[in-house]
Amino acid sequence: MNNEVASVNLRRSDPDPKSLDASDEPGPTDSECYCPARLLSAFALLMAGHGRCINTTMMLGDREYAMWQLARAHTLGDPELREVAARLFAYFDDPRAPAPAGLTS
Repeated sequence: MNNEVASVNLRRSDPDPKSLDASDEPGPTDSECYCPARLLSAFALLMAGHGRCINTTMMLGDREYAMWQLARAHTLGDPELREVAARLFAYFDDPRAPAPAGLTS
């Protein structure tokens, strides 16, 4: 063993370190998102129930992708999914916006 390396005192700048496991970290809160995080998660889960995988990061960063997924949701014949998609649509409906409507700096 290299005693020089073993004797180095490492200072921890963060007394409460975050877990390295991503599943231990909470997701963004609704105040940190420009659309409700729970609504987006519900949409992704409902779409998964129909065998459709949704990338929620792309939903937030790519308006065209988001609009496509919302349109697909309306074709699946699931009333609950249609309602969630319609509620999400309000956050993505401004075609002139470079990012989904509601994004604040």
